[in-house]
Amino acid sequence: MAVKMTRRRFLQSTGCAAAVLPFANLVQADDSFVKYPYVSPGSMAGTQTVTGGICEMCFWRCQVIGKVRDGKLVKLEGNPKSIDNGKSLCARGNAGIKLLYDPDRLKYPLKNIGKRGAPKWKRISWDEALDECATRLKATIDKYGPQGITIFPHGSSAVYPMHFFEHVVGTPNNSEASFFQCRGARDLAYLATLGVPAGEEVDMPNAKVIFLLGSHLGENVHVSHLKRYLKGLENGAKLIVVDPRFSAAAAKADVWVKIKPGTDTAFLLAIMNYLAENEKYNVEYVDDNGDGFDDFCEGIAHASLSWAAKICDVPEAQIKQVADMLSADMPHVAIHPGRHTSWYGNDFQRERAMACLTGMLGAIGSVGGFVRPIGPKLGRFSWPTPMKEHAEEYSLRRLAKVHKFSPPGTPTDLIRNAALTGQPYPIKAMVTWGQNPIQTVPNQAQTIAMLEQMDFVLVCDVMPTDITMYADILLPEVSYLERYDYIKRGTQWDFAEEHQQYIAARMPLVAPETKDHERKDSVWITNELAKRMGYGEHIKAKSAEEMVDIMLAGAKPTLSLKQLRAEDGIHLQEGEDPYDVELDVVFYSEALEEAGYPPVPTYTEVPQPPAGYARLVYGRLPVHTFNRTQNNVWLHQESTLNPVWLNEQSAKKMGLKDGDMVELVNDQGVKSRTATVVKVTPGIRSDTVYMAHGYGSMNPALTVGVGAGVDDQSLISNPSIDPETGTHGMRNNFVRFIKDGKELSIPA
Repeated sequence: MAVKMTRRRFLQSTGCAAAVLPFANLVQADDSFVKYPYVSPGSMAGTQTVTGGICEMCFWRCQVIGKVRDGKLVKLEGNPKSIDNGKSLCARGNAGIKLLYDPDRLKYPLKNIGKRGAPKWKRISWDEALDECATRLKATIDKYGPQGITIFPHGSSAVYPMHFFEHVVGTPNNSEASFFQCRGARDLAYLATLGVPAGEEVDMPNAKVIFLLGSHLGENVHVSHLKRYLKGLENGAKLIVVDPRFSAAAAKADVWVKIKPGTDTAFLLAIMNYLAENEKYNVEYVDDNGDGFDDFCEGIAHASLSWAAKICDVPEAQIKQVADMLSADMPHVAIHPGRHTSWYGNDFQRERAMACLTGMLGAIGSVGGFVRPIGPKLGRFSWPTPMKEHAEEYSLRRLAKVHKFSPPGTPTDLIRNAALTGQPYPIKAMVTWGQNPIQTVPNQAQTIAMLEQMDFVLVCDVMPTDITMYADILLPEVSYLERYDYIKRGTQWDFAEEHQQYIAARMPLVAPETKDHERKDSVWITNELAKRMGYGEHIKAKSAEEMVDIMLAGAKPTLSLKQLRAEDGIHLQEGEDPYDVELDVVFYSEALEEAGYPPVPTYTEVPQPPAGYARLVYGRLPVHTFNRTQNNVWLHQESTLNPVWLNEQSAKKMGLKDGDMVELVNDQGVKSRTATVVKVTPGIRSDTVYMAHGYGSMNPALTVGVGAGVDDQSLISNPSIDPETGTHGMRNNFVRFIKDGKELSIPA
C-alpha cells in the first residue's frame, strides 16, 4: 500500500507532537495518514468511462467515449458500441484532448481596443460583451436593414446562431465554407442529375471497381469511410485513380491516370461517349430510368478518345482501358463523388458528368454502387421564420439573377463584393462563428478589406484563429467535449452486413465550467443575444440540452438524453435494406437549359500556367483538419510543415534538392508570408506543385501553429466562380519558388 501525506495533515501531525500528547494519542494519530492503492504510471485504474461523446476534430463525427480521472479527461477512444467507427479513432480524434486543454484556448469575452488585424485585447464580462454585440448589431439593422449583417458559420455549434440570424433577424447573407469552398457544386450537380445530393455513401466494401477522381483517401482520413475503402480493396476491388499526383490512393491503384489538372471533365466525357458509341453502358437501367439520353449522347459525341487524350495529356489507350474496366464490372462500380470539389470554377459540370457516368453504368442502388443508406428519423428543431420573406427579397443571388443552382445561403463573392462596393446594398456587420474566412476564402486581401469596412465584427470560436485578429468582440465557446448540440445518426458502415440504424447525441465528457475560464455554449450565447436584440419571444429552447431533447423526442421510437445515457450514448435499432433503390437519371436537363446553362455536361478549358510557373494544387494530411488543428501539439509534432511537392526533373533543372527551404510567389505577385521545405519526387507532373492546406497561421496567439509552413490560401488570389452554383474554384493560381531571395522559374 502506498501512503500519501498531505501538507495539511503533516502540519496537523507535527502539531500533535509539539503539544507533547500522550503516546497513546500519537498512535491514534495514525488516521492522519491517507492510504491509496498503488497505481503504476500509465495505468487507467481509477478512471471513469464517460459515454456520449461525438468527435468534431473533423466533420465525420465519430462516436467516442472518454476516460476521466479526477474530473479531467485523460483519454479518448472509439465507442465500442458504435456500428460506424467502432473502437477506432484517427490521430485527430485521439488528439482532441490537446484541444480541450490547449493553453492558447479562448477563455473570456474580449474587446479589441486596438486595431483590426493588430488587436489589443481587454477582458470584459459576458454582460458587457453581449450588450455591446446586441447594441451594435441592432444599430446595423436600424441603419441598413437586416440584410446589412452577414454570418460566416461553420460546425455543428454554429447551426443555432446561423438559423437565428437567417430566420429571425432576416439576413440572407449566410456563407458556409462547407458549401461555397468545398462540396456545394458536387451536391447540387447530383441533385440536378439524380435527384439526391451526393454524400460519400458509395458502397466501396462490395464494389468490384472503385473509381477516384482527385480523391486521395488515406491522406483524407474519416474512419468509417476509410474502413469501406480498405475493405473494398481487401475484397479484391480494382482501383482506378485519376490524379496529377502520386497520392496515397494512387500508390494502391491498378490504374493511375496522371491527368493534366483542370481537364477531368474532358476525360469523363470521352469515357461516356466511348461507352455510348460501343453500347458498353447499362442499356436496361438507362432505358428504364434515363431522361434525355439520346440528346445527351448527341451533346457529347465530339468527345472522342483522341480528343480527350490531347486535352488531358493522357494516352488514348489508357482512357479506353478505364472505360472498359468500368463497363466490364458494371453495375458493381463505386464512382466516388469526392468531397472537396471547388477546383477550377467549372466544377458543377464535372460533378454532373460523374453522376451521369454512374447512371450510364446503372451503378445506383446496386451492390458496390451509389447506395443511399436509410437512416433513422429524427425530430426537427429550428427558430421560427418571421423574416423569411424579407430574407428572400434581399437575396443577392436573386437580385443579380445568377447562380441559379446555388447551395443554401449566399455565394461568398456576392457578399464580399456587396460589402466592398455597397451595391446593391451595404453590408456593415459580420458575425463569424467557428469559421476562419482568412484561411477558407480565397483572395485574402479582399477578405481583409471586407472586414476593415465593417462597422462591427463579432467572432465566436474555441481557438484564436486568424479571423479572431479582426474581431471587435471575441466570444469564447466551449469545445465539442464540453457541450450538447449535435445528433449523429446513420447505419452500419458496411451496407451488406446486418441492417442496423443508430442515433447518438453529443453529450459533455467533462464539465464545461471550471475556475480558469468563462466559456459558454452557442445556445446560451445566442439566446442572450436574442433577448438583448428584442427577439426573446422567439426562443424555443432555453438550453442546448433542451434543444437536443426536442429533436430526440421526434425520433421513431421516441428517445431522450436520459435514455441515451442509459444506452451508453448510442441507440441501436433494426435497419432497412438500402439496395435496389433506383433513381432517375437526368442526362439532358431542360431545367439547366432554361436557366441558361449547358443541358449536358460540358468541358470548359481552364487557364494554363504561364511560362516559369506551375499550377498550385492542395489537399489534406491525415493528421490535420485544415487550419483547425494546426495548434494541436500532438498533431503538430507529427507534421510541423507542409512540404511543397516538386517534380524531380524540374528540381534538378532548378538546382533544388529535397529539404531545401523555399518561399513561394504567385503569378499575381503575392508572396508567401513564410517558408517551407521542398519535397522532390517523381510522383507529380512537372506543370503542378502540391502542398497540404491549412498551414502558415499568422495569429501569434497560436503559439504552436503560428508561422509553421506556408498558407496556401494566401497564394490563391485569383479564384474563379462556378457559374451554376457560385462556389469558388481555387486551383487557378500559379506559383514559382524563391530561394535565398532569388525567384526560380519552374520549367515546363
